[in-house]
Amino acid sequence: MRESRIERKTGETEIKLSLSLDGSGRYSLASGVGFLNHMLALFAKHGSFDLTLSCKGDLEVDCHHSAEDIGICLGEALKEALGDKVGIRRYGDRILPMDEALILVAIDLSGRGYLGYEVELPSARVGEFDTELVEEFLAAFSRSAGITLHVRQLAGRNTHHIIEGIFKCLARALRDAVEIDPRNSGALPSTKGVLK
Repeated sequence: MRESRIERKTGETEIKLSLSLDGSGRYSLASGVGFLNHMLALFAKHGSFDLTLSCKGDLEVDCHHSAEDIGICLGEALKEALGDKVGIRRYGDRILPMDEALILVAIDLSGRGYLGYEVELPSARVGEFDTELVEEFLAAFSRSAGITLHVRQLAGRNTHHIIEGIFKCLARALRDAVEIDPRNSGALPSTKGVLK
């Protein structure tokens, strides 16, 4: 099984996270932020990843440090669980509808961290969650995982639907990218011979 466990403790957060890429979509989430728990549950379920998370963050300040640091830990867990990346499909993409919202996500497990983010969220908050933290989470995730990630909003008026679409679409595209390709078994999907 391709899995990993990450622990990270700073002056702002204390996080324990485990990830299995070959799971069944089970999750146990305690981020301290209800909306983020909801998004990570969607990520686990739609990616068929098993994900456990506990985070004690400085929520008396705001949700920023928790969201960013969870993104860092999830990226590190993905990178560790992928190991040498031999046999993976490497690329994944999806266009996914969530009611009136339509989201495109494209991923390259390239070893190079980059986020392309073209999203306009109508509301600054959903519950206690600052919606600008979606970009912060994804930037931290893509950098620490070493992946190229493009997220583009093609349509949408409802902030909750747009963000939900992003996390579902991310999960589906990532599920495709990490899958073992039977036609590429035992080989690294790169003419350079490395994915770093």
